[in-house]
Amino acid sequence: MTAPRPFKIPESVLVVVHTAALDVLLIERTDAPGFWQSVTGSKDRLDEPFIETAAREVGEETGIACGPGTPLAAQLTDWYVENVYDIYPQWAHRYAPGVSRNTERVFGLCVPAGQPVVLAPREHTAFRWLPWREAADACHSPSNAEAILMLPRFLR
Repeated sequence: MTAPRPFKIPESVLVVVHTAALDVLLIERTDAPGFWQSVTGSKDRLDEPFIETAAREVGEETGIACGPGTPLAAQLTDWYVENVYDIYPQWAHRYAPGVSRNTERVFGLCVPAGQPVVLAPREHTAFRWLPWREAADACHSPSNAEAILMLPRFLR
């Protein structure tokens, strides 16, 4: 018998992966066909720094290495934007009883055009690169769409 999975921590990251030309990577969830989003994921532990969560989730979901010591480490930037939102009912069971809201920290990651993407098949079924306005329109999550629309302000 396998041990039950621990409840998710209601603190997560949203990472807008993009090119200098403002093409944005969107990935489709396996558990919600047609649900396109940027990289997202929760902290593994309460004291995990958001930047560590962001680098880990990008690597797990896209195969893009951007943690300390990698060539893209300096391109992972904290936008110092946080969204607080109600957890979608279909995913509420992943959180402890009584938890209904999540705090999401927003990051950007600028990658070279043509950056290879290797999806985690248990999490995502497809990916696509879209111009930033089209990407915002294609996102299911309002906070994700809003983050993509902020992208031009955060380019260096």
